[in-house]
Amino acid sequence: MATKILPLKPNGHDIYPSGYVRVEQFDSEPSQLPVLVSHMDECDWCGERVVLRIADDAVYADEPCPHSDGITTVITLNVPSGKIVVSDSLHPAYSVERDSLASFFESALGQAEFIEAMAAIGCAYGPVGNFGPGIYRTGGDSYIIASPEYGYGNNGKPSLPESDRLARISRQKSTYSIADYEDWQARCGNQDDLASSDIVEIPAGTYQFTHYLGECVAEGGTPGMIVFAQIAKIA
Repeated sequence: MATKILPLKPNGHDIYPSGYVRVEQFDSEPSQLPVLVSHMDECDWCGERVVLRIADDAVYADEPCPHSDGITTVITLNVPSGKIVVSDSLHPAYSVERDSLASFFESALGQAEFIEAMAAIGCAYGPVGNFGPGIYRTGGDSYIIASPEYGYGNNGKPSLPESDRLARISRQKSTYSIADYEDWQARCGNQDDLASSDIVEIPAGTYQFTHYLGECVAEGGTPGMIVFAQIAKIA
């Protein structure tokens, strides 16, 4: 069996491993096509199974990725009650079946589709990883969902003031979910499941959530700080 390491030309797709792939050819069966090993089929941007073509000089994806520039997802949330409920998960009050998505869930497109599906039933949702984020006021009726940096250069103080934090989001689910408090109650939301800090008063109105986690370049106001979403009152 002959093994070659060839450059990978992904045509905008994000597949693992990036850069180079291993190709094997069985000497005993020269008529058999070479075989790719140690790579993933699904693109982390578009969620599609990428068809790769093995050539003498490299391995190519002939079809370009339609979302190689990443995805910024924008949704709106109505808050007529002037209060929001904040949690890592508001299931089962707000629930969307992952099987209903058109794309691979773990891809940027799949996450965007899930965010939009949750917004359609009244819940602002987004992935945040294991970073212990919170909701912080940034001025007026604007907020961010972010994980501050706790740097040694700042005497261990967070890059976002604790006084601006309105709610902390648990790391347990690696996600956040936010809904209008009265709508959540109408869906049989259980107050006993929430800490007092999970209910936040904000001006009643319509809020726009801009989710950044599907972008190619991470947002952030300071080095080490991760901004997952911006929230602004638009009506």
